[in-house]
Amino acid sequence: MRMISLIVALVTTAVLPVLGQEGVGQEIKHDAKKAGETIKDGLETVGDKTKETAKAVGKKTKQAAQTIGEKTRETGETVATKTRETVEGTGEKAETRKPHHKGTKSSNGTEAQPAEEQPKNREANTPAPSPQ
Repeated sequence: MRMISLIVALVTTAVLPVLGQEGVGQEIKHDAKKAGETIKDGLETVGDKTKETAKAVGKKTKQAAQTIGEKTRETGETVATKTRETVEGTGEKAETRKPHHKGTKSSNGTEAQPAEEQPKNREANTPAPSPQ
């Protein structure tokens, strides 16, 4: 009987650590599964938030583009109106004014200058050197 008790004691001693390790292994497996689920839930939340943010940014961008388009159109219309008014205003004035001509070409192809501006003696118009 002593022999059987010794064998039972040895088997029990060998089995207990294995059973304990199995419990620890199960606990680790369970904790890892929980951690994986938590990460998965977190990623789904991040994905949902990113999707919502992308939609909001898209809406704001669309609104900004529409506003810019409207402002550009309004500015174009204002410029066109002002240009039309300016052209109409200068068109009336241009009819009452006479064109201004500085000079006419002479028959030999050189530009005619008024008598006052034509130099008689080119050397006389050059400044005298200053004494040093």
